[in-house]
Amino acid sequence: MEEHEIFDITIIGGGPTGLFASFYGGMRKMNVKILDSLPQLGGQLTELYPDKYIYDVGGFHKVLAKDLVDNLVEQANYGNPAICLEETVTAAERHGDHFAIQTDKGMHYSKAILLTAGVGAFQPRKLAVEGAEQFEGKTLHYGVKDLTLFHDKKVVVLGGGDSAVDWAMMLENVASHVTLSHRREKMTAHEANIDTLHQSKVEVKKPYGVKELVGENGQVKELVLIDKEGNEERLEADHVIVNYGNITSLGPIKEWGLEMEKNSVVVNSKMETSIEGIYAAGDIATYEGKVKLIAVGFGEAPTAINNAKAYLDPKSKLQPLHSTSVFK
Repeated sequence: MEEHEIFDITIIGGGPTGLFASFYGGMRKMNVKILDSLPQLGGQLTELYPDKYIYDVGGFHKVLAKDLVDNLVEQANYGNPAICLEETVTAAERHGDHFAIQTDKGMHYSKAILLTAGVGAFQPRKLAVEGAEQFEGKTLHYGVKDLTLFHDKKVVVLGGGDSAVDWAMMLENVASHVTLSHRREKMTAHEANIDTLHQSKVEVKKPYGVKELVGENGQVKELVLIDKEGNEERLEADHVIVNYGNITSLGPIKEWGLEMEKNSVVVNSKMETSIEGIYAAGDIATYEGKVKLIAVGFGEAPTAINNAKAYLDPKSKLQPLHSTSVFK
C-alpha cells in the first residue's frame, strides 16, 4: 500500500523552498514526498499574501506571490512528488535505514527528511485593542487575499516592516486614501522600500499607537491614534490592515532532539542538522550570517538535496549536471 512506500526524501513544508526542493529532487532522480499542514501549497505566500508583490527573487523585478507559487508548483511537478496536504507532522523516529514520520492522519516513511517548514505554524499578531475582535474578518484584516475589497476605500495599514510598506504601496492606486501608521519612529523595512514609500501618495504617521477602533456592526469608521505624550489623532477609515508580524511555533519539531537556536534549526554548510539524515533549508534553518529571504531558500534547497542524495547514494556525484544539460 502507498502509505508503506519508503520515499528517498520527504519534504516537510510546501512553501517556496520546499517546492523548489521538490523540483531539484526530481533533477537528482529522487522519489519525493511533500507534507504540509495547510490546505494548499505555497505557505505564507498563499495563506496571507497572494496579491502582494515579491521583489527579492532573482530574474523578477517584481512578481505577485500567487503567480510565483503557481510557477513553483508547476516546476515542482517535475519531481512528480506525492503531495499530502492538511497533515501536521508530530514525530519522526529512525527505524533502521529510514525514518517513520507520524502525522495527525497517519504514518509516512522516508530515507531522509528535509525540513522547509518556514517559521512553522503561524498566526498573525493581533491588534491589542479592546473590542477589535468585532471587526475581524470584516473591516479589520491580518492578511489580504483580494485587493478589490479596498477599491475606493480609506485604508489604514499598521506596521513598519517590508510587508506593511508593500501593502501600502500596492493599495496606493486601489484605495481612495492610504495611511501607514507605525508604533515607532524607526521603521524596519528595507531602506529602498522606505524611500519609495516617502515618494508615494501614502500618508505616513509615526510614532503612533492605536488607542481605539470606532465603528459598529463590524464596520470600522475611525481609528484613534495616540503618541507617547498622550496626544490623540482620529483618522477616518473604512478598513484597517494590521501587519505586526506572526506568532510562530515549530510545535512538535522542537521535541525531535535537533540542535536549535531560538525558533530555528541549526545546520552546517551542507544543510545537515544535528541528526543524520535530516536536513533543513529556508527560514527554518539557521547558521552564522543567515539572511532570511526567499532567494536564500532557493539556494539552500539544492544544497540540501545534493547532500541528501550523496548520503543515500555515496557513489553519486555531489554536483550533478547543470539544468541546461539535463533538459537538452
